[in-house]
Amino acid sequence: MFSFFKRKKPETDVAEPQEAASAPAAAPMFVPGALDAPLAPTPTPAPTPTPAPVPAASAATADIGELFPETAERPTTEAEQKRSWMTRLKAGLSKTSSNLSLLFVGARIDEDLYEELESALLMSDAGMDATQYLLDELRRKVKEDKLLDAAQVKAALKELMVELLSPLQKPLELGRHEPLVMMISGVNGAGKTTTIGKLAKHMQRFDQSVLLAAGDTFRAAAREQLMVWGQRNNVTVVSQASGDPAAIAFDAVQSGKARGLDVVMVDTAGRLPTQLHLMEELKKIKRVIGKGMDGAPHETLLVIDGNTGQNALAQVKAFDDALQLTGLVITKLDGTAKGGVLAAIARTRPVPVYFIGVGEKLDDLQPFNAEEFVEALLG
Repeated sequence: MFSFFKRKKPETDVAEPQEAASAPAAAPMFVPGALDAPLAPTPTPAPTPTPAPVPAASAATADIGELFPETAERPTTEAEQKRSWMTRLKAGLSKTSSNLSLLFVGARIDEDLYEELESALLMSDAGMDATQYLLDELRRKVKEDKLLDAAQVKAALKELMVELLSPLQKPLELGRHEPLVMMISGVNGAGKTTTIGKLAKHMQRFDQSVLLAAGDTFRAAAREQLMVWGQRNNVTVVSQASGDPAAIAFDAVQSGKARGLDVVMVDTAGRLPTQLHLMEELKKIKRVIGKGMDGAPHETLLVIDGNTGQNALAQVKAFDDALQLTGLVITKLDGTAKGGVLAAIARTRPVPVYFIGVGEKLDDLQPFNAEEFVEALLG
């Protein structure tokens, strides 16, 4: 597996939770993209008691088990994993990549090239502001460096895009609080609940004990889906059949504190940013979490469907205004996603992108790396 997180050890001695008793005493630092970082051995998580009985998976959610292929089917070395990930990422962004790359094949460096490049960037959902910025900087660089070859201009564009997107690359730091409380939001269909399940599984690999809160009480399937992830990962899920989401979140934080757990992740109901009364409820959930633990939630994430184009930027603005986002997760970069929207986000509302996803399997969610992303985007 790639390294997912940066872990900060507490300055004072804190007793390890019972679930991680068999883990090594010192965990390495994990920074996204650092493929040579040592990985901690995967502990066998001990079953934890659940606050309420977890029902068996329904037929609608039973296929979640397919998200975990057998280990033998996965790449076995770090190099193979990286190649596999880059192949999937390039395939997911192939629509944009082909449009941009073809522009530089035997091209002359003239006004026609800039016009075609402008159209291609706009079609990739980069937006007018980011497109104009990239074109202006590219013109300047071509003039200053006296670039005459199309390949040189393409390399210059890559460099500019990496520079633009690099501020979005940031590790999710673990171990800052006990527990680290994460509030997850997003519109319906963005892959929010599945993302929570994947993150929980990955955190367990890095010796993190996890508690989930089923705060999406508006959609019964979301609650059942989260419970399936809880069963599969031996993770406790705080849930009520029909209850106040803020109360569920508060109970989860209190339970995480009492049991000395490392991470509490709170799922919330999907909603459109135009549904003002539901956005107000999100604010209420955040306030109540803060009453349960000072300074919480420590991470407020927004999950975005990569296929929504410029609408993704509108979502970032609305949810950031309401919740003061600390990070983004971009999912579903494996269909018709164009990828340029990250440039728009970087120019307009540069909230860090912690993870990007290109599919449904566990390893299809990886840390965002600006250089890898641009390489997949421009080839």
